[in-house]
Amino acid sequence: MTKIKDIIQYLETFAPPSYQEDYDNSGLIIGNQQNDLSAAMIALDCTEEVVNDAIQKNCNLIIAHHPIIFRGLKKLTGKSYIERTVIKAIKNDIAIYAIHTNLDHVAKGVNKEIADRLGLIQTKILRSRLDTLQQLTTYIPIENTKDVLAKLHEAGAGMIGNYQNCSFRTEGTGTFLPSINANPTIGKKGIPEEVKENRVEVIFPAYLKSKILKALFEAHPYEEVAYYLHDLINQNNEVGSGMIGYLPKPMESEQFISHLKKILNTKVVRHTALIKDKISKVALCGGSGSFLLGDAIAQNADIFISGDFKYHEFFDADGKIIIADVGHYESEQYTKELIYNNISEKFANIALHFTGVNTNPIFYA
Repeated sequence: MTKIKDIIQYLETFAPPSYQEDYDNSGLIIGNQQNDLSAAMIALDCTEEVVNDAIQKNCNLIIAHHPIIFRGLKKLTGKSYIERTVIKAIKNDIAIYAIHTNLDHVAKGVNKEIADRLGLIQTKILRSRLDTLQQLTTYIPIENTKDVLAKLHEAGAGMIGNYQNCSFRTEGTGTFLPSINANPTIGKKGIPEEVKENRVEVIFPAYLKSKILKALFEAHPYEEVAYYLHDLINQNNEVGSGMIGYLPKPMESEQFISHLKKILNTKVVRHTALIKDKISKVALCGGSGSFLLGDAIAQNADIFISGDFKYHEFFDADGKIIIADVGHYESEQYTKELIYNNISEKFANIALHFTGVNTNPIFYA
């Protein structure tokens, strides 16, 4: 029987919680992850209506993009929609899990979904993160190097962009003197020993640290494993904000705006003056992305697509780029399909439902 924790653990291999913003509240918000899963409902937002929908469809897990709780609740009296939603979920033993900015920040997350639907090619993250990588350096007897490296790679070390099993090694001589309390794999107690070893270096995502060290200690032949870790400030091109790419063929600006409205199923796009005759290079960010406008300009994008632009922020285009505000909900609406596809590929035998509730709080007259 699949448990709620099984779904959570899988989602967190795809979008690690450590990738969320400091202000965010992704993760299991309500419920017991040890409970058996009856069925799961996927929504962009979790509201009272969505919980009602989950009850009707016998779902005891709601997976939402936006967390229902951003800040601490001091009372649960039902005075706000947040409190009422939480109370209803608890009363009906429904777990609520949020996968928010961590899903925004992975290379195959929210922004890649938008880019793919717009038909962009040669996509990459618009602003890469600098704080997500570590380097492991260790020393392995030459005859054991291949096996230990294989276990480290299996645990997730050595992935660099489109390349895997990456490492660097140099050969040298390790020296040690086993004490009378030691149990040496090589050598004898009280006798100095020299061993031909490889110094091995691998890079890995920092959130995998425990898993990588566990693999190292289990695979390494020595009783005491010599190693050290470095935090790296390298850009991680697999983690970050927004996305940028190219249209297969340039489109006239008005034609592209029409294309955008069609793909995002919206009749309204707020935009600055169409200063570009043709659109070729497109930058985007699901949700509220105005903080990335400077990155889009610096990378010579013709247009920047996002939501929640304020009036004065439109002036920041400064004749250098077109801003297209498509709306917060509209830019993230396909996140539900992204979550669904990822879960269904791994768990073929569980019941997954999209909520039938349109949670967009904005209407256009």
